[in-house]
Amino acid sequence: MSKDIQFTTTSIDLQFDKEHLWHPYTSMANALPAFGVVAAEGVELQLENGRKLIDGTSSWWACVHGYSHPKIVSAMQQQAATLSHVMFGGITHRPAVELARLLVNMTSANLTKVFLADSGSIAVEVAMKMALQYWQGRSKLNKQKILTVKNGYHGDTFAAMSVCDPEGGMHTMFGELVTKQLFAPAPQSRFGGEFNPEELNDIANLFEDNHQQIAALLVEPIMQGAGGMRFYHPDYLRALRKLCDKYDVLLILDEIATGFGRTGKLFAYEHSDIEADILCLGKALTGGYISLAATMCSDEVAQGVSDSPAGVFMHGPTFMGNPLACSAAIASLQLLQESNWQEQILAIEAQLKHELAEAADYAHVNDVRVLGGVGVIEMNTTLNTAELQQQFVDLGVWIRPFSNLIYIMPPYCITSSQLSQLTHAMKTVAKQVSLPRDESAFISHG
Repeated sequence: MSKDIQFTTTSIDLQFDKEHLWHPYTSMANALPAFGVVAAEGVELQLENGRKLIDGTSSWWACVHGYSHPKIVSAMQQQAATLSHVMFGGITHRPAVELARLLVNMTSANLTKVFLADSGSIAVEVAMKMALQYWQGRSKLNKQKILTVKNGYHGDTFAAMSVCDPEGGMHTMFGELVTKQLFAPAPQSRFGGEFNPEELNDIANLFEDNHQQIAALLVEPIMQGAGGMRFYHPDYLRALRKLCDKYDVLLILDEIATGFGRTGKLFAYEHSDIEADILCLGKALTGGYISLAATMCSDEVAQGVSDSPAGVFMHGPTFMGNPLACSAAIASLQLLQESNWQEQILAIEAQLKHELAEAADYAHVNDVRVLGGVGVIEMNTTLNTAELQQQFVDLGVWIRPFSNLIYIMPPYCITSSQLSQLTHAMKTVAKQVSLPRDESAFISHG
């Protein structure tokens, strides 16, 4: 017998949500509270009770143009009315072709081939499979390992998990199902500071000792995102490119979080003036309106994959090249090309540096750092996400801390006054968190 399900457009059943819907990184036995959102426009989320919150996260770093942008909405509406989806096997369509043309023209000259994936994590999986098949096509079958650095994050699927931080990630809980990869120490020289070339010694030794087995080096360029919001020196990335060239290893850059302007350059690798062999894109690709990602590679990589025993690249998701998502991405990328996003990011960066600076003097703050459209207050204690989330909502903003970090990555269209509300909320909560443990209601006791 089918269950009697009733739908309503006027309310959100938060109790049903709590009992039946799994949210990211939550327990069904002790679920984090979820706030009902019914609409969003510009940089504001509207809650079910009518309250509006300034979004400091760009919905996990994706909605760079803000919400309900008429150009993206119109593009999606028109596409949905004509061709919302069609299989990509043996069929092509204008949105996929136009999007690929935009990406080829926007990225470095060597990146000429585009694989349209479903999500960022899948884009990473695709990149790793490309690297392995490339070396099969070059008759170097031993090259099956991926080298990466600690504090990295590249997604939650199994291949992607294998290159996330081995201590802060999910390696241990899934045992032997997670492939063992090679890890070097995380980069230490800070963006904007002096570069210490000695920090390359360990990773250089890993290249020297293991290059016959290493298919690719995979890193997030300049900014390590979910692994700690850490900004590292462009010379470090530049040196990695040289090591890959020296030891005949492919370089995969994961720009899913950093791409499309977030760090002040259109792509973060531009800070180091290098090229990737394989590039992963996602999140802001569609302006955050619908899931889509892309993995790009050079002619040489594509030829190597095609020369492999399979003769084809062995990946093809059902929703690959989805026309609706491609149309959203075209509109988003055109908005970037037409806008003054560079000036917007420079203004956000300057304001963040000025307004967050005082937090460095708070008792339990480890560090305050800013790069492009990213502002971070790093605490010296693990934070209680549920309690801090409520505190931020009470202050009229949506900021979701994780681990020991209070951070924002707002939409580029945010106004100065809206940004000040975000930084004020960050400082207010950080100052309260800085109270001694027995006096603070914010510090996690878990």
